Amino acid sequence: MEATFNTPEQQDIWTTVRALNDAWTKCNPDTLTDYFHPQMLAITPTDRLRRDGAAECIAGWKGFAEAARIHSWREIDPLIRVYGDAAVVTYFYEISFEMGGRRYEEGGRDMFFFVRENGRWWAVADQFSSYPT
Repeated sequence: MEATFNTPEQQDIWTTVRALNDAWTKCNPDTLTDYFHPQMLAITPTDRLRRDGAAECIAGWKGFAEAARIHSWREIDPLIRVYGDAAVVTYFYEISFEMGGRRYEEGGRDMFFFVRENGRWWAVADQFSSYPT
């Protein structure tokens, strides 16, 4: 089911999120440079410290994509709030992948913060986690 939004701005942001997620789940994680702001920050469930800067963030996404064979990725129930040239995007996700000869089916939630610079949206922060147990 395709997400629908009330404004062209929200649709533009969602298109960016979808392209960003396709970059690491289906294509080439190095192309995340097209979506991650140079000063991006990320809090992930597998890193004790935050990832600081696009290079560190891309290394994390790329490391997972190279270590796993991703079978599917899906965003569910997205919500986008726009605040001028800033936006918060939240959604739930499902992912199916193999790692170390074992198959995983997982779900969780993701929250991105975007800023608009020079007419385009850039991810400046991300925090994601599995569902609580």
